[in-house]
Amino acid sequence: MTQPKLPRRSILGGAAASFALAGVARAAVADIFPVIETADGKLRGLVSGGIKVFKGVPYGADTSGSNRFRPPQPVKKWAGIRDALDYGNVCPQVPGDRRRDYANLISLDLQPGGMGEDCLNLNLWTPDLSRTAKKPVIVRFHGGGFYGGSGNSPGMDGEMLARYGDCVVVSVNHRLSAFGFLHLADSGAPSAFAQSGMAGMLDLSACLSWVRTNIEAFGGDPNRVMIIGQSGGGAKVSGLMAMPSAKGLFHRAVQMSGAMVRVAQRDRAKAGAETFLKAVNLGGGDIARLQAIPFYDVLSVQADLEASARSRGEAPSAFTPVLDGVAMPRHPFDPDGPAISADVPLIVSTTLDERSYRQANYDQNWDGLKAVFAPRLGAQTDEILQSYRQEDPKASPYLLQARIISDMGRGASFAMAERKAAQGRAPAYVYLWKAASPAWGGRYGATHAVDVGPSMHEIRGALQGPNASSQRLADELSSALVAFASTGAPSSKTLPAWTPYDATRRATMVFDEPKSGLQDDPRGAFRRLWAVRLGQGSAS
Repeated sequence: MTQPKLPRRSILGGAAASFALAGVARAAVADIFPVIETADGKLRGLVSGGIKVFKGVPYGADTSGSNRFRPPQPVKKWAGIRDALDYGNVCPQVPGDRRRDYANLISLDLQPGGMGEDCLNLNLWTPDLSRTAKKPVIVRFHGGGFYGGSGNSPGMDGEMLARYGDCVVVSVNHRLSAFGFLHLADSGAPSAFAQSGMAGMLDLSACLSWVRTNIEAFGGDPNRVMIIGQSGGGAKVSGLMAMPSAKGLFHRAVQMSGAMVRVAQRDRAKAGAETFLKAVNLGGGDIARLQAIPFYDVLSVQADLEASARSRGEAPSAFTPVLDGVAMPRHPFDPDGPAISADVPLIVSTTLDERSYRQANYDQNWDGLKAVFAPRLGAQTDEILQSYRQEDPKASPYLLQARIISDMGRGASFAMAERKAAQGRAPAYVYLWKAASPAWGGRYGATHAVDVGPSMHEIRGALQGPNASSQRLADELSSALVAFASTGAPSSKTLPAWTPYDATRRATMVFDEPKSGLQDDPRGAFRRLWAVRLGQGSAS
């Protein structure tokens, strides 16, 4: 008679209970499912290829109901062992739109874990659970502006970096858009909601506080914590460097393609809040009713506002960090670098063709290129376009268009690096990513987010792909970042010596084909051109 097949869980359970097999079964289960005790309770993780993974770990309480629009509240401690085997909720958000080729390269639509307001959770990867391991810690903030994305997305997976860099990697979920940045303080809300326009950033401070308290249990060093983010994640790094609540919670910072030198003024934030309040037919003082609105209704209003912004050709940024005078007492890097983080070493980066991801006129021609820029450049149009053409004769008019727009917007990154260096307390380092993505035959050039995968020692993403060049670049960038997390200097055997940035030499590591290297003021003529024409950074 054929015996029925038992579910795997039954087999394991039976084996673990069996006296004859107890030693083997229990050892195997213990090896696969490690249990760690945190300050809030015990967590059960999962081993993947030798890396211990803990997902959906709460660092703050559920933000729904009476906690909505408030600073993050403490986690309620739990008894027993809590599973940390799968992703937690991501903040409610409009799904990523796949109607452009670029969107399908970055997979912003893939946010496992489901939406919900119980979204203050993190994911952690570590090679070693010994409390004495003292590995450098890399805390990653996701992109997607302040309105989308999550620490659960494929690009935030930390397994490869944890293994290659022998470090602890953390990715973070937090409140976004109206849930995290609805500034109610100037619309009649009680004083308990004075920081509602910064709740999403205060979440990140709370996460870093959790890291300081708990990371030793996961083999990490609480005195070597590096924060890093690209695009919206880079803006979050910028903001944290000026926030009193984050002081002392991180020791290095990496801002990739997301320099945020200023945040929204209160009048702008108030206008955004008033628009939202009008849409839901409530006033800022109606806190209980605002907190009772189902999250899907909040998201629907938010989606309408975002769609309206896109129809005007604007980024969907109705709700962003605000200069509230409490959580954010000053602009992050205006008029100078913040004193509160003056002792924190910083890396600032951009990619050569950042804005190609927003341009879709792939068949652009030379006459069309002139027509785009003539209203802004006037009599100098031909001269400036020719200088770009001479720099890269093989670049398509489409790519040159994106490159010029990218250069016009690079001033904030230059200003951030210059102002950090000018403080003289801790070094600033700068890199420029020039290696083109192979996607679509290189059409997008060195586009926005092309360096995200390499920074995580990942090459499986569509912007890179499994090839020798992607592997070399991933080795170079991730090695430098792990070294920076470990020592405060991005010195790596995979790269030439990387010296700090200053406004005289402007030393910049250039990641490129066929090799990477340090250059002084690369593409300086274009930097000076736009500094003069747009008043960005120093024209010297």
